[in-house]
Amino acid sequence: MSPPAKTVAIVQSNYIPWKGYFDLVNLADELILLDHVQYTRRDWRNRNRIKSPTGPLWLTIPVQVKGRYDQRIDETRVTGPEWAARHWSTIAASYAGAERFSDHAAALERLFLDAAGEVLLSRINHRFLTAICAMIGIRTAMSWSTDYAVTGRRTEMLVALCRQAGATTYLSGPAARAYLDESAFHDAGIAVRWMDYGGYREYPQVHPPFVHEVSVVDLLLNAGHDAAKYLRSF
Repeated sequence: MSPPAKTVAIVQSNYIPWKGYFDLVNLADELILLDHVQYTRRDWRNRNRIKSPTGPLWLTIPVQVKGRYDQRIDETRVTGPEWAARHWSTIAASYAGAERFSDHAAALERLFLDAAGEVLLSRINHRFLTAICAMIGIRTAMSWSTDYAVTGRRTEMLVALCRQAGATTYLSGPAARAYLDESAFHDAGIAVRWMDYGGYREYPQVHPPFVHEVSVVDLLLNAGHDAAKYLRSF
């Protein structure tokens, strides 16, 4: 008897990522957060962009990096709790004029203020990912790479995680085409499926011109309870 079909996605945790990240999550049966790998600076782990009246604006969680060149994502610590209230204040000021701001404003404010109590970046990202998935209506199971026996590097590691998770299909972002060895998945009996981030519809976005590549917070506060309608996976 063939194993039941199961799609697994494996990605590093990002801070309030863009809508495409949540499309990938929604298309998987299980999302494995690959946070035991090395933290990379000036990346999406601890920052993202929103729309402000003057254009895209970076929100960055300050983290401890001095002398910690080889630290893992799940070892990376924030420098203090002040970032949370500051980020929410900036978001509220930028989106107060959005038509659907009130749909999620209270829940997001509580999410930011509660996240101030976390000291590990990975846990902060996990807190936001699970809460935002619930707001959109995504029910994908979420786990950590450290929940499994991690072996090998790159493709070998991904195949090992997929096999332990019972995957029949591995869902990958398009950037991995540069290094992923698809034959290793096929040899393990696992199909590879590639995400396509094209064809997104525009929604009523405050502060034009429209920009797709901003945090999902932009979608939630502009489209409100209709946010899922603007994801391709629904």
